[in-house]
Amino acid sequence: MNADVETFRWNVFALRFLERRSAFYEGVFFVNKLVILELDGDLENRGVRVTLEVGEDGVFSKGVVKIKGVLPAHPNLAYDLRNHWQDSYRNLGLSPRIKSKKIIHKGSINSRIAECKESAGRLSTELKKWLKSDGFRAIDLHLREELNRDEMVRFLICTQDADIQKLPWQEWDFFRRYGKAELAISPLESKPIIEFKSSREEENSVKILAILGNKEGIDIEADIKVLKTLPNAELVFLAEPTHQEINAELWEKGWDIIFFAGHSQTEGNKGRIYINSTDSLTITELWYGLKKAVERGLKLAIFNSCDGLGLARELEDLQIPQMIVMRELVPDQIAQEFLKFFLKNFAEGMPLYLAVREARQRLHDDFEKAFPCASWLPVICQQPAQFPPTWEQLKSKKPVQKDSEKTRRFSRIFRQDVIKTNLFVSLTVTVLVMAMRSLGVFQSWEFKAFDTLMRLRPPEPIDSRLLVVEATEEDINLYGFPLPDQVLLQAIERLQTYQPKVIGLDIYRPRFSANFQQLFRQFKENNLLVGVCSAGEVNNANKPGIKPPPGLPESRMGFTDVVVDGDGILRRHLIFMQPVAKDPCVTQYALSARVALKYLAEKGIEPQLLSRYQIKIGEKMFQDLEIHTGGYQNLDRGGFQVLLNYRKKEPFRVTLSQIIKGEIKPDLVKNKIILIGVSAPISGDDFSTPYSAGKDYYEKMPGVLVQAQMVSQIISAVLDNRPLLTVWNVWGEAVAVWMSAMVGGLVVFCTFRRRELVLFMAGMTGILWGVSLVFLIKGFWVPVVPAFLAMIVTVGVIAVNIEYEKQSLKINSKL
Repeated sequence: MNADVETFRWNVFALRFLERRSAFYEGVFFVNKLVILELDGDLENRGVRVTLEVGEDGVFSKGVVKIKGVLPAHPNLAYDLRNHWQDSYRNLGLSPRIKSKKIIHKGSINSRIAECKESAGRLSTELKKWLKSDGFRAIDLHLREELNRDEMVRFLICTQDADIQKLPWQEWDFFRRYGKAELAISPLESKPIIEFKSSREEENSVKILAILGNKEGIDIEADIKVLKTLPNAELVFLAEPTHQEINAELWEKGWDIIFFAGHSQTEGNKGRIYINSTDSLTITELWYGLKKAVERGLKLAIFNSCDGLGLARELEDLQIPQMIVMRELVPDQIAQEFLKFFLKNFAEGMPLYLAVREARQRLHDDFEKAFPCASWLPVICQQPAQFPPTWEQLKSKKPVQKDSEKTRRFSRIFRQDVIKTNLFVSLTVTVLVMAMRSLGVFQSWEFKAFDTLMRLRPPEPIDSRLLVVEATEEDINLYGFPLPDQVLLQAIERLQTYQPKVIGLDIYRPRFSANFQQLFRQFKENNLLVGVCSAGEVNNANKPGIKPPPGLPESRMGFTDVVVDGDGILRRHLIFMQPVAKDPCVTQYALSARVALKYLAEKGIEPQLLSRYQIKIGEKMFQDLEIHTGGYQNLDRGGFQVLLNYRKKEPFRVTLSQIIKGEIKPDLVKNKIILIGVSAPISGDDFSTPYSAGKDYYEKMPGVLVQAQMVSQIISAVLDNRPLLTVWNVWGEAVAVWMSAMVGGLVVFCTFRRRELVLFMAGMTGILWGVSLVFLIKGFWVPVVPAFLAMIVTVGVIAVNIEYEKQSLKINSKL
């Protein structure tokens, strides 16, 4: 993998990880999301082309989520803004910080306030209607889908239109619903960022140049008092300075913040500040001094004066990273209170955007009764590619890192934290799960999972080497039960004429009817015929065993005993068993093994006993099950057992009456393995299998079909290399469980929404089952239940831990 790609991936993971914790590390607070809403056009004539981009703040790359739309022209909204609300607001006359001709105010102050509130409500309503336009609906929907209400959002409104900039965007219901989102005004186009190296890295204070301009009619002393309370701040005050005094400070020293308090206004597209009682300056006249300040590390400019959007537009080319201005006339008391609320929050460590939002909200709650629209006034003006600093960064002169530079700094932290936490939790959970598994806690669940996977496997072709002759219920009604000797003799003799390889009679025949010597001779002399018996159970007088047919040699004798699990389902294949003393069934071979080996012997293949636990037949190794095998714990190891790898499709079947009447084609029998048995319910010889629960009703499999499955397993493994079912050793299974837990833990670290986590876990569960199914098809029973439980528990533990840390690492109770 390309190193840059890998680094980028870790960087994204790191940011998401730090987001979830609301991390505040080394003074860098990571805001969750950055939204850029580009608005190209105007309100009155053309309408507006809209582009929405949403991305991770700090690794924002254009096009992460990009939606286009349109907003129609809305002349009434422009009229309400300029000729209705703005006029009524300016008619309030509440001691604004603006230097202009005297305004004649009509009506009492109460009537003017009421009129302003009415016009503000009308403007707000028209704005909301405009934003519900059809062309904007998809943007609004995608915006809300991409954001979480707990995330902090920097929302940049990029436009060159003065009217759009002045709209009260904070009245959009989006900002009311998303309590940690704050907007900023940005230019529609911005120049590439020029990196400036600070020469003041040895300093450890926030350097603030406070320009206190013409104070006629306003209380600038209140601003001075607020500034003097700031911690770790080095302040220089210029009270009613001259042009030369301002330029001297800008050219000769470096500043973190420039603050202006006094009168200002916008004249057309130009901003003007009044620096003393006789002089005023435009931004053009301060151009080179401000440019030098930016080169030396200026990060924030605050214009606590009236009508500041004109100032901001003129300052765009200087690339001052952030400015805070007042978008309209600002009453003197509102300017003072905003400055107090904002600087207190910002200096205590709150992110700049959130500090502005909370200061605006305080203005709304405390002052809007007497000062309508006070919370509409403060606005951030932001260079799009810059990242807002914290007070700690301004103090320590640490650079505000952007994009990959910033995230590379934290990727090492993320990797270490993820590795340590995930390793510890996943290992602990794995040990606990494996310990509980060894005690058999999950055995019943694992059996059900195994059965489900068996049923999900794709069907294999029918084993054409076998033919089952079954005595159905119709045959029993025709011939009687038990089947008479004459009927069995007729079936055997008819089958012999078709030249089968082996005939296995899965019907107990411990005795023959009197004077019926012909069937006796078949069992004694017919080398193709294999008969059955049943072993007795020690300490169970009710099951003494069943003898083989009289005269049947041991070399053509097989037992039909099977091992059924505790839930009544047959999953194991008992191949060999040592008979006990006085057992009526003296053979070591199961019927399936005797029939299969007899068939293979015709092809020159003989079994080799390598040890008590290993038998080699041809090139295939058969391994006896261990006491802990897959989902089995404390397994009964009596005899030589393997897992039974059922075929989904049953072998060819014909009825007993069809054989006796000669109603089948000889090719169905020639060179085949024939198994004869009773499938009618009266026999009681049927078993539950993994496929039983998959039927329309809980259907059992007749014993003769089970024997056919077992015979097919042996010969298919030897001749076709069909896989025998096996398991990994305990260490391999533990590693598989641990890896599942690790993946689950990593998903939590890389996911920050509950809905996404649920979707990821559902996907991981599906993948786990899919992988387990593939392995089962290849012959491996993997620990799907322990792996799933380990993954879920690890996810839960880490999610709870992250939530705890998220609360404990908040900067203060407001965050």
